[in-house]
Amino acid sequence: MIKEGNKAPDFSEKNQAGETVRLRSFRDKKNVVLYFYPKDMTPGCTTEACDFRDQHKKLKHTVVLGVSVDSEERHRRFIDKYNLPFDLIADENQKVANKYGVWQKKKLYGKEFMGIVRSTFIIDKKGVIRKIFPKVKVKGHVEEVLATLREL
Repeated sequence: MIKEGNKAPDFSEKNQAGETVRLRSFRDKKNVVLYFYPKDMTPGCTTEACDFRDQHKKLKHTVVLGVSVDSEERHRRFIDKYNLPFDLIADENQKVANKYGVWQKKKLYGKEFMGIVRSTFIIDKKGVIRKIFPKVKVKGHVEEVLATLREL
């Protein structure tokens, strides 16, 4: 189980452009907001992505990375449609979601299925998880992230 104060699990996965993104490449350079969300183009996920987009200028010295199990192509369409200024990681095999413990059993309308539980991890420049937001509620979340980053 991942806890605040732990080293963030490293990963190496493709973004929307097919480029490999390695978490460790930001170490000693930038803080990272790693946010996991269920699916591109859905209402809550679109609101969350657009909130990060709208506050992007306030996220100085910080890299925002969104992660879902959607494909690179679907991520490209999502970024293009909403003019998102950050990378989306195509975690089609749930490797990153499993490392962070956010690939879980979910229930919707009485049905159980596996999926990403909306969660955010703030990782400092040393690669340490400074804050975990489990089971994120979209409304007001970006403001919580900004407040936490101001403390780093």
